[in-house]
Amino acid sequence: MKIGILGTGDVGRSLGRGFAALGHDVKMGSRDAGNPKAHEWAAGAGARATAGTFADAAHFGEVIVLATSWGGTENAIRLATPEAFGKKVVMDATNPLRFPPNAPPELMIGHTDSSGEQVQRWLPKARVVKVYNTVGHSLMVGPKLPGGPPDMFLCGNDDAAKRTVSEICATFGWPTIDIGGIAGSRLLDPLCLLWIIYAMRTG
Repeated sequence: MKIGILGTGDVGRSLGRGFAALGHDVKMGSRDAGNPKAHEWAAGAGARATAGTFADAAHFGEVIVLATSWGGTENAIRLATPEAFGKKVVMDATNPLRFPPNAPPELMIGHTDSSGEQVQRWLPKARVVKVYNTVGHSLMVGPKLPGGPPDMFLCGNDDAAKRTVSEICATFGWPTIDIGGIAGSRLLDPLCLLWIIYAMRTG
């Protein structure tokens, strides 16, 4: 399968390495085709990994992983152009967080809207599945935890897309729980914040 990844941070790199290790062709996209982080990742991820622009990755992927910082997500979609996503499955791993100085992170959206719903509105034809936003990047592929992996929550409006993403999660060692339509992202966004604050408090 061809996987397009938008974003060069820890989440995009971790999932990208996982896909490449399983034999998928992966293209990591960024604003600049010469982005050194993307090319460094591609050089270390094997022969199936390449780098390009956001548009390159969106056109390339049969499945697209959205792994941008929230503040840059809408612009990344615009640079790639929504048409490039077509009716593809989009794995939305973003979190709508802001990081004030010397304070815990905060949610930027809540109660009546969510990051997953906004992404679905920005990509009206794509089949968005909110997933992988409730776990740290180091556990995204092959989690090794006492008692086995916890469940991965996901949501989206398209059942076939959720089945595809569930199968991907299974290959990475994660059982899944489908919590319904994309509005379920209103629950998953704050769940991310919950574990981040706990981790900051406890190490």
